[in-house]
Amino acid sequence: HGVSGLEPLAWSEDHRVSVSTSRSIAVLEQLSDVHSGGQEMVIHRTAVPAPSAACHLKVGPKKEVAECKEKFANSVDPTVSQAFMLDRVFNPEGKSLSPLRGFKYSSWSPLGCDANGRCLLAALTMDNRLTIHANLNRLQWVQLVDLTEIYGERLAEASYKLSKADSARGELGDFPEFQRRYSMQTPVRMEWSGICTTQQVKHNNECRDVGSVLLAVLFENGNIAVWQFQLPFLGRESITSCNTIESGINSPSVLAWWEYEHSNRKMSGLIVGSDFGPVKILPVNLKAVKGYFTLRQPVVLWQEMDQLPVHSIKCIPLYHPYQKCSCSLVVAARGAYVFWCLLLISKAGLNIHNSHVTGLHSLPIVSMTADKQNGTVYTCSNDGKVRQLIPIFTDVALKFEHQLIKLSEVFGSVRTHGIAVSPCGAYLAVITTEGMTNGLHPVNKNYQVQFVTLKTFEEAAAQLLESSVQNLFRQVDLTDLVRWKILKDKHIPQFLQEALDKKIESCGSTYFWRLKLFLLRILYQSMQKAPSEVVWRPSHEDTKILISDSPGMGSTEEDQEEGTSKQANKQSLDDTAEDSVPQPSDAGGREPMEEKLLEIQAHIEAVEMHLTREHMKRVLGEVYLHTWITENTSIPTRGVCDFLMADDGYDDRTARVLIGHILKKMNKQTFPEHCSLCKEILPFTDRKQAVCSNGHIWLRCFLTYQSCQSLVYRRCLLHDSIARHPTPEDPEWIKRLLQGPCTFCDSPVF
Repeated sequence: HGVSGLEPLAWSEDHRVSVSTSRSIAVLEQLSDVHSGGQEMVIHRTAVPAPSAACHLKVGPKKEVAECKEKFANSVDPTVSQAFMLDRVFNPEGKSLSPLRGFKYSSWSPLGCDANGRCLLAALTMDNRLTIHANLNRLQWVQLVDLTEIYGERLAEASYKLSKADSARGELGDFPEFQRRYSMQTPVRMEWSGICTTQQVKHNNECRDVGSVLLAVLFENGNIAVWQFQLPFLGRESITSCNTIESGINSPSVLAWWEYEHSNRKMSGLIVGSDFGPVKILPVNLKAVKGYFTLRQPVVLWQEMDQLPVHSIKCIPLYHPYQKCSCSLVVAARGAYVFWCLLLISKAGLNIHNSHVTGLHSLPIVSMTADKQNGTVYTCSNDGKVRQLIPIFTDVALKFEHQLIKLSEVFGSVRTHGIAVSPCGAYLAVITTEGMTNGLHPVNKNYQVQFVTLKTFEEAAAQLLESSVQNLFRQVDLTDLVRWKILKDKHIPQFLQEALDKKIESCGSTYFWRLKLFLLRILYQSMQKAPSEVVWRPSHEDTKILISDSPGMGSTEEDQEEGTSKQANKQSLDDTAEDSVPQPSDAGGREPMEEKLLEIQAHIEAVEMHLTREHMKRVLGEVYLHTWITENTSIPTRGVCDFLMADDGYDDRTARVLIGHILKKMNKQTFPEHCSLCKEILPFTDRKQAVCSNGHIWLRCFLTYQSCQSLVYRRCLLHDSIARHPTPEDPEWIKRLLQGPCTFCDSPVF
């Protein structure tokens, strides 16, 4: 299907690319698969289908609305009848016109907003339905809430007044009032804020941290609804509040969050652009969010009504090397130009420097994206040209160096419809269709998402080693480049191996051990011989027996001849097979490769055991902190302690001291696990499974080391490990342990 909307492409923080089309939102998830030896990029594809029924905005009682629509459609005043009939907001079903199907815009939330700790997807359809979706069970997207319906109910309860001070409006039968009620709930864009953490006081006077996120929705009349959601977002019950802000901007076109950190205070505001040209930042006053600061008054970034519509806005946090402080770079696509504004808070107040970058494109910019790691901005126009803009700070403000990326050199003649950069800046995703050939447009358009690498393997490896995130899952685009290089060369580069060993010796962080495990697993896959046939494809061997071959049956001459020819064919095949059997000298040549594989496998098991022990220490630390003397926890504490101390070669003073304190608390009590089938004791002899004396086998949860004695459990994204589901009886600290990612690959658990 063809793409739809203004910015059809978006890349989430958890490495999912959403593509808005006329029938659905296609979601492409990038995986750095450690179980595959193929060099190709691994993509897992799902989709969010468009609703089958048209969305009707709630502006009054159904009967009264139907009467008003009939009245306006048959009005003798052409300014009323034509304005009503041609506006698809009033007529979403279309009648004689084609129905409004597809999506206008999609926006990803920050990481950690859904029940699995991943990103939520806010989707706006062409008929103005705003919904929030989550991918909870890995294969299917679920709609959690319809914000258009809820906002319509709130407006109806308030009699379509934004505040109590509003004067009485006209009746629904007046066409201006009819238009006003529609425009005040017709979404234009929506954007997510960063996650805010607040403290909530419980009944027992304890404080607990509660996460919340804001979703700003820009409406056609210039109003902005700011929704506050409690995390994890589960549905309508997670909505904390909804505040409406009047922006005062006519014909608004785009929205973005301005988030700035100054003197350990986080400030926020909303950047709004107009179809007429102006851009300004609005303060967002939210009294319910503690530790939240905003501007005292609106700040105008560009005030000229120059009729250059603002198409896209990005806000990039940067560090100013000359002023030695943090700053914000706001870039906006206006026609064929890029407007930029540098905001800096000093003792004198808020300093603003702005200008335009010209000479980039000969056609209007259709899409813009930014790499928030280094501030690089990418723009594209419809003619297949992509520009890379690199900000360079000067004493006063900054300047941009830009270079042209010619996609025609890579893909041939193409037209571009949208771009998005990966979270760590390793890939650029581009939506393309066929361009002109011999001066002629193509008969059919095939929409494709192309992936272009922006970094070399050396740059990706250096970024992984110096990463402040220290999470492999959040850097999948970088690990994918490293994976490709190792599979291609069949060895780990020497410089990467030495640098990683130095990091492990100096730091000892489990992140570098997980990175080492990832490299060893990819190296093991690169050494594996590719199967000659596809594993899932059924074999088509003929297992039928000739009737002539069966005992007690007669045979004709033709049968005998056919049997003879078959026997001859079989004899020739056997001869060929004998020739292809490797001689002893060939087998001797294969031994070094098998030894190499066994050596790599031993290294993998050693690294996995180190990571297991480190996590066991963490689990035991939680047990020690949250249990009283002789309390029976569902975690096999004694088994974990014995497992850690069983290896004489493992000498960790921290572990020994911790185990000594725990055993003293337990006072010779063991609290063993029991098999739910035969009630026999489950010994803790293996970190992956538990086997009772009757042979019943239960898999162990890798987060708590409990046996999963149920038919339902969770797996990590790369199928590395399994984990059990939390139960209502679990205390808070065990539920917190079960929310953790995979200890081997940092992937979330489903």
